Amino acid sequence: MTDDPGPTKPPQRGRGTGRAEFRAQVQSTKADIERQVQATRAQLDATNERIEARTGRNLILATLIGLGLGGLMLVSLIFIKSLFMILAVVVVAFTALELAEALRRAGRNVPRIPVIVSAVAVVPAAFYLGAGGQWLAMMVGIVFITLWRLAMLIMPAHRVPARILLGDIGAGFLIQVYVVFLASFAVLLVAQPDGEWWTLSFLLLVISADTAAYASGLSFGKHPMVPTISPKKTWEGFAGAALATTVVGILLAVFMLDQPWWFGAVFGLVILVAATFGDLAESLIKRDLGIKDMSSWLPGHGGFLDRLDSILPSAAAAYALYLIFA
Repeated sequence: MTDDPGPTKPPQRGRGTGRAEFRAQVQSTKADIERQVQATRAQLDATNERIEARTGRNLILATLIGLGLGGLMLVSLIFIKSLFMILAVVVVAFTALELAEALRRAGRNVPRIPVIVSAVAVVPAAFYLGAGGQWLAMMVGIVFITLWRLAMLIMPAHRVPARILLGDIGAGFLIQVYVVFLASFAVLLVAQPDGEWWTLSFLLLVISADTAAYASGLSFGKHPMVPTISPKKTWEGFAGAALATTVVGILLAVFMLDQPWWFGAVFGLVILVAATFGDLAESLIKRDLGIKDMSSWLPGHGGFLDRLDSILPSAAAAYALYLIFA
Protein backbone atom coordinates (compact mmCIF):
# COMPACT_ATOMS: atom_id res chain seq x y z
CA MET A 1 0.00 0.00 0.00
CA THR A 2 1.41 3.42 -1.11
CA ASP A 3 1.48 6.33 1.31
CA ASP A 4 -0.58 9.34 0.16
CA PRO A 5 1.69 12.43 0.21
CA GLY A 6 -1.34 14.74 0.39
CA PRO A 7 -1.92 17.95 -1.57
CA THR A 8 1.12 19.64 -2.98
CA LYS A 9 1.91 23.02 -1.35
CA PRO A 10 2.83 25.94 -3.64
CA PRO A 11 6.43 27.04 -3.34
CA GLN A 12 6.80 29.92 -0.89
CA ARG A 13 8.82 32.98 -1.71
CA GLY A 14 11.51 33.98 0.69
CA ARG A 15 11.83 37.34 2.32
CA GLY A 16 14.63 38.28 -0.04
CA THR A 17 12.41 37.91 -3.11
CA GLY A 18 9.59 40.09 -1.67
CA ARG A 19 12.05 42.76 -0.61
CA ALA A 20 13.60 42.82 -4.09
CA GLU A 21 10.20 43.26 -5.72
CA PHE A 22 9.36 46.12 -3.34
CA ARG A 23 12.65 47.84 -4.10
CA ALA A 24 12.05 47.45 -7.83
CA GLN A 25 8.59 49.00 -7.48
CA VAL A 26 9.98 51.91 -5.48
CA GLN A 27 12.70 52.50 -8.07
CA SER A 28 10.14 52.41 -10.87
CA THR A 29 7.89 54.92 -9.09
CA LYS A 30 10.86 57.16 -8.37
CA ALA A 31 11.92 57.05 -12.01
CA ASP A 32 8.38 57.98 -13.13
CA ILE A 33 8.33 60.96 -10.74
CA GLU A 34 11.75 62.11 -11.93
CA ARG A 35 10.63 61.89 -15.56
CA GLN A 36 7.52 63.94 -14.79
CA VAL A 37 9.55 66.54 -12.92
CA GLN A 38 12.06 66.79 -15.77
CA ALA A 39 9.29 67.10 -18.34
CA THR A 40 7.56 69.84 -16.33
CA ARG A 41 10.83 71.66 -15.82
CA ALA A 42 11.60 71.43 -19.53
CA GLN A 43 8.20 72.92 -20.35
CA LEU A 44 8.75 75.78 -17.86
CA ASP A 45 12.24 76.43 -19.22
CA ALA A 46 10.94 76.46 -22.79
CA THR A 47 8.15 78.89 -21.85
CA ASN A 48 10.55 81.12 -19.96
CA GLU A 49 12.99 81.10 -22.89
CA ARG A 50 10.23 82.22 -25.26
CA ILE A 51 9.26 85.03 -22.88
CA GLU A 52 12.89 86.00 -22.35
CA ALA A 53 13.52 86.05 -26.10
CA ARG A 54 10.64 88.46 -26.55
CA THR A 55 11.08 90.63 -23.47
CA GLY A 56 14.81 90.36 -22.88
CA ARG A 57 14.62 89.18 -19.25
CA ASN A 58 14.01 86.14 -17.09
CA LEU A 59 10.41 86.79 -16.08
CA ILE A 60 10.16 84.17 -13.32
CA LEU A 61 13.33 85.26 -11.55
CA ALA A 62 12.45 88.91 -12.05
CA THR A 63 9.04 88.35 -10.49
CA LEU A 64 10.48 86.62 -7.42
CA ILE A 65 13.06 89.36 -6.83
CA GLY A 66 10.44 92.04 -7.40
CA LEU A 67 8.08 90.47 -4.88
CA GLY A 68 10.87 90.26 -2.31
CA LEU A 69 11.91 93.88 -2.70
CA GLY A 70 8.30 95.03 -2.83
CA GLY A 71 7.44 93.17 0.35
CA LEU A 72 10.37 94.69 2.21
CA MET A 73 9.43 98.17 1.05
CA LEU A 74 5.78 97.63 1.98
CA VAL A 75 6.67 96.59 5.52
CA SER A 76 8.98 99.56 5.98
CA LEU A 77 6.37 102.02 4.70
CA ILE A 78 3.48 100.79 6.83
CA PHE A 79 5.22 100.11 10.13
CA ILE A 80 8.47 102.11 10.51
CA LYS A 81 9.15 105.21 8.41
CA SER A 82 12.78 105.39 9.48
CA LEU A 83 13.26 101.84 8.20
CA PHE A 84 12.14 103.03 4.77
CA MET A 85 14.75 105.79 4.99
CA ILE A 86 17.47 103.24 5.77
CA LEU A 87 16.32 101.04 2.91
CA ALA A 88 16.38 104.09 0.62
CA VAL A 89 19.95 104.90 1.69
CA VAL A 90 21.10 101.41 0.69
CA VAL A 91 19.24 101.39 -2.63
CA VAL A 92 20.31 104.93 -3.61
CA ALA A 93 23.95 104.24 -2.71
CA PHE A 94 24.02 101.07 -4.84
CA THR A 95 22.23 102.81 -7.71
CA ALA A 96 24.64 105.76 -7.66
CA LEU A 97 27.62 103.40 -7.59
CA GLU A 98 26.09 101.36 -10.41
CA LEU A 99 25.70 104.39 -12.67
CA ALA A 100 29.21 105.56 -11.76
CA GLU A 101 30.63 102.18 -12.78
CA ALA A 102 28.71 102.28 -16.07
CA LEU A 103 30.04 105.76 -16.80
CA ARG A 104 33.58 104.67 -15.91
CA ARG A 105 33.33 101.75 -18.35
CA ALA A 106 32.31 104.29 -20.98
CA GLY A 107 35.47 106.30 -20.34
CA ARG A 108 34.33 108.83 -17.73
CA ASN A 109 36.64 109.09 -14.72
CA VAL A 110 33.96 109.41 -12.04
CA PRO A 111 35.32 109.17 -8.47
CA ARG A 112 33.32 106.51 -6.67
CA ILE A 113 34.00 107.39 -3.04
CA PRO A 114 32.54 110.94 -3.13
CA VAL A 115 29.62 109.66 -5.23
CA ILE A 116 28.68 107.12 -2.57
CA VAL A 117 29.25 109.53 0.35
CA SER A 118 27.11 112.20 -1.31
CA ALA A 119 24.35 109.72 -2.09
CA VAL A 120 24.26 108.47 1.49
CA ALA A 121 24.16 112.05 2.86
CA VAL A 122 21.24 113.37 0.80
CA VAL A 123 18.64 110.78 1.85
CA PRO A 124 18.72 111.30 5.65
CA ALA A 125 19.06 115.06 5.10
CA ALA A 126 15.79 115.02 3.16
CA PHE A 127 14.11 112.80 5.76
CA TYR A 128 15.12 114.75 8.88
CA LEU A 129 15.64 118.29 7.56
CA GLY A 130 13.03 118.51 4.82
CA ALA A 131 13.34 120.15 1.42
CA GLY A 132 15.95 122.65 2.64
CA GLY A 133 18.22 119.87 3.85
CA GLN A 134 17.64 117.97 0.63
CA TRP A 135 18.76 120.87 -1.56
CA LEU A 136 21.69 121.77 0.66
CA ALA A 137 22.98 118.18 0.80
CA MET A 138 22.67 117.85 -2.97
CA MET A 139 24.65 121.04 -3.64
CA VAL A 140 27.33 120.10 -1.11
CA GLY A 141 27.55 116.68 -2.74
CA ILE A 142 28.06 118.18 -6.19
CA VAL A 143 30.81 120.45 -4.88
CA PHE A 144 32.40 117.51 -3.03
CA ILE A 145 32.47 115.35 -6.18
CA THR A 146 33.86 118.24 -8.24
CA LEU A 147 36.65 119.05 -5.77
CA TRP A 148 37.58 115.38 -5.48
CA ARG A 149 37.93 115.08 -9.25
CA LEU A 150 40.03 118.25 -9.37
CA ALA A 151 42.24 116.94 -6.57
CA MET A 152 42.87 113.81 -8.63
CA LEU A 153 44.74 115.99 -11.14
CA ILE A 154 47.70 115.87 -8.77
CA MET A 155 48.35 112.36 -10.03
CA PRO A 156 49.68 112.29 -13.62
CA ALA A 157 47.51 109.31 -14.54
CA HIS A 158 44.34 111.38 -13.98
CA ARG A 159 45.44 114.48 -15.88
CA VAL A 160 43.28 115.03 -18.95
CA PRO A 161 42.38 117.95 -21.24
CA ALA A 162 39.86 120.48 -19.92
CA ARG A 163 37.07 119.17 -22.16
CA ILE A 164 37.37 115.63 -20.81
CA LEU A 165 37.69 116.95 -17.25
CA LEU A 166 34.43 118.87 -17.62
CA GLY A 167 32.83 115.68 -18.93
CA ASP A 168 33.96 113.78 -15.84
CA ILE A 169 32.58 116.48 -13.55
CA GLY A 170 29.35 116.54 -15.55
CA ALA A 171 29.00 112.78 -15.11
CA GLY A 172 29.21 113.21 -11.34
CA PHE A 173 26.63 115.99 -11.55
CA LEU A 174 24.35 113.66 -13.53
CA ILE A 175 24.52 110.96 -10.85
CA GLN A 176 23.81 113.41 -8.06
CA VAL A 177 20.81 115.01 -9.76
CA TYR A 178 19.31 112.14 -11.76
CA VAL A 179 19.63 109.37 -9.18
CA VAL A 180 20.19 110.84 -5.72
CA PHE A 181 18.13 114.03 -5.87
CA LEU A 182 15.10 112.49 -7.59
CA ALA A 183 15.14 109.44 -5.33
CA SER A 184 15.25 111.63 -2.22
CA PHE A 185 11.78 112.98 -3.08
CA ALA A 186 10.35 109.60 -2.08
CA VAL A 187 11.96 109.92 1.35
CA LEU A 188 10.87 113.56 1.57
CA LEU A 189 7.30 112.46 0.85
CA VAL A 190 7.38 109.65 3.41
CA ALA A 191 8.43 112.13 6.12
CA GLN A 192 5.24 114.18 5.60
CA PRO A 193 2.01 113.55 7.55
CA ASP A 194 0.32 110.55 5.88
CA GLY A 195 3.18 110.66 3.41
CA GLU A 196 3.69 106.91 3.64
CA TRP A 197 0.28 106.36 2.01
CA TRP A 198 1.08 108.81 -0.78
CA THR A 199 4.39 107.08 -1.35
CA LEU A 200 2.74 103.67 -1.40
CA SER A 201 0.12 105.01 -3.81
CA PHE A 202 2.58 106.37 -6.35
CA LEU A 203 4.65 103.17 -6.16
CA LEU A 204 1.52 101.12 -6.85
CA LEU A 205 0.74 103.38 -9.78
CA VAL A 206 4.24 102.92 -11.20
CA ILE A 207 3.91 99.15 -10.82
CA SER A 208 0.47 99.25 -12.47
CA ALA A 209 1.82 101.33 -15.35
CA ASP A 210 4.80 99.02 -15.94
CA THR A 211 2.71 95.85 -15.67
CA ALA A 212 -0.10 97.08 -17.90
CA ALA A 213 2.31 98.50 -20.48
CA TYR A 214 4.21 95.22 -20.52
CA ALA A 215 1.06 93.07 -20.87
CA SER A 216 -0.61 95.33 -23.45
CA GLY A 217 2.55 95.75 -25.46
CA LEU A 218 3.26 92.03 -25.41
CA SER A 219 -0.30 91.20 -26.55
CA PHE A 220 -1.19 94.05 -28.90
CA GLY A 221 1.96 96.12 -29.44
CA LYS A 222 2.50 97.05 -33.09
CA HIS A 223 3.36 100.75 -33.15
CA PRO A 224 6.64 101.73 -31.40
CA MET A 225 6.60 104.99 -29.45
CA VAL A 226 10.26 105.94 -29.82
CA PRO A 227 11.96 103.15 -31.79
CA THR A 228 15.36 104.84 -31.80
CA ILE A 229 15.44 104.92 -27.98
CA SER A 230 13.24 102.03 -26.78
CA PRO A 231 12.13 99.72 -29.60
CA LYS A 232 9.94 97.56 -27.34
CA LYS A 233 7.83 100.42 -25.95
CA THR A 234 4.63 100.75 -27.99
CA TRP A 235 1.63 103.06 -28.11
CA GLU A 236 -0.63 100.09 -27.42
CA GLY A 237 1.30 99.44 -24.23
CA PHE A 238 1.03 103.12 -23.29
CA ALA A 239 -2.75 103.02 -23.83
CA GLY A 240 -3.09 99.94 -21.63
CA ALA A 241 -0.99 101.63 -18.95
CA ALA A 242 -3.15 104.78 -19.16
CA LEU A 243 -6.30 102.74 -18.57
CA ALA A 244 -4.75 100.84 -15.68
CA THR A 245 -3.32 103.90 -13.91
CA THR A 246 -6.60 105.77 -14.25
CA VAL A 247 -8.58 102.97 -12.62
CA VAL A 248 -5.98 102.27 -9.94
CA GLY A 249 -5.55 105.99 -9.28
CA ILE A 250 -9.28 106.47 -8.68
CA LEU A 251 -9.38 103.51 -6.29
CA LEU A 252 -6.34 104.76 -4.37
CA ALA A 253 -7.69 108.31 -4.15
CA VAL A 254 -11.06 107.20 -2.76
CA PHE A 255 -10.00 104.37 -0.44
CA MET A 256 -6.45 105.30 0.63
CA LEU A 257 -5.81 109.03 0.19
CA ASP A 258 -9.26 110.41 1.04
CA GLN A 259 -9.32 112.47 -2.15
CA PRO A 260 -12.06 112.94 -4.78
CA TRP A 261 -12.24 110.45 -7.59
CA TRP A 262 -11.16 112.93 -10.24
CA PHE A 263 -7.91 113.51 -8.38
CA GLY A 264 -7.22 109.79 -8.69
CA ALA A 265 -7.51 110.04 -12.48
CA VAL A 266 -5.16 113.04 -12.52
CA PHE A 267 -2.77 111.30 -10.14
CA GLY A 268 -2.66 108.17 -12.28
CA LEU A 269 -2.06 110.01 -15.56
CA VAL A 270 0.62 112.28 -14.07
CA ILE A 271 2.50 109.28 -12.69
CA LEU A 272 2.12 107.51 -16.04
CA VAL A 273 3.74 110.41 -17.90
CA ALA A 274 6.51 110.71 -15.30
CA ALA A 275 7.19 106.95 -15.30
CA THR A 276 7.28 106.82 -19.11
CA PHE A 277 9.66 109.78 -19.21
CA GLY A 278 11.92 108.08 -16.65
CA ASP A 279 11.95 104.84 -18.60
CA LEU A 280 12.83 106.60 -21.85
CA ALA A 281 15.49 108.73 -20.14
CA GLU A 282 17.28 105.66 -18.80
CA SER A 283 16.98 103.94 -22.17
CA LEU A 284 18.62 106.98 -23.77
CA ILE A 285 21.48 106.88 -21.27
CA LYS A 286 22.03 103.17 -21.87
CA ARG A 287 21.96 103.69 -25.62
CA ASP A 288 24.60 106.41 -25.35
CA LEU A 289 26.71 104.14 -23.14
CA GLY A 290 26.21 101.19 -25.50
CA ILE A 291 24.87 98.79 -22.86
CA LYS A 292 21.70 96.75 -22.43
CA ASP A 293 21.49 96.81 -18.61
CA MET A 294 23.16 99.08 -16.09
CA SER A 295 24.53 96.02 -14.30
CA SER A 296 23.70 92.41 -13.47
CA TRP A 297 23.31 92.96 -9.73
CA LEU A 298 19.59 92.06 -9.81
CA PRO A 299 19.15 88.83 -11.82
CA GLY A 300 16.18 89.07 -14.13
CA HIS A 301 16.04 92.86 -13.76
CA GLY A 302 19.50 94.01 -14.74
CA GLY A 303 20.55 96.68 -12.29
CA PHE A 304 19.02 98.89 -9.63
CA LEU A 305 18.56 101.77 -12.05
CA ASP A 306 16.76 99.48 -14.46
CA ARG A 307 14.10 99.07 -11.75
CA LEU A 308 14.15 102.66 -10.47
CA ASP A 309 14.04 104.41 -13.85
CA SER A 310 10.25 104.89 -13.70
CA ILE A 311 10.20 105.61 -9.95
CA LEU A 312 12.73 108.47 -9.88
CA PRO A 313 10.74 111.18 -11.72
CA SER A 314 7.48 109.76 -10.36
CA ALA A 315 8.66 110.46 -6.81
CA ALA A 316 9.15 114.14 -7.64
CA ALA A 317 5.75 114.30 -9.37
CA ALA A 318 4.02 112.63 -6.42
CA TYR A 319 5.62 115.06 -3.96
CA ALA A 320 4.44 118.03 -6.06
CA LEU A 321 0.88 116.67 -6.10
CA TYR A 322 1.04 116.15 -2.35
CA LEU A 323 2.01 119.82 -1.80
CA ILE A 324 -0.82 120.99 -4.07
CA PHE A 325 -3.67 118.77 -2.90
CA ALA A 326 -2.84 117.43 0.56
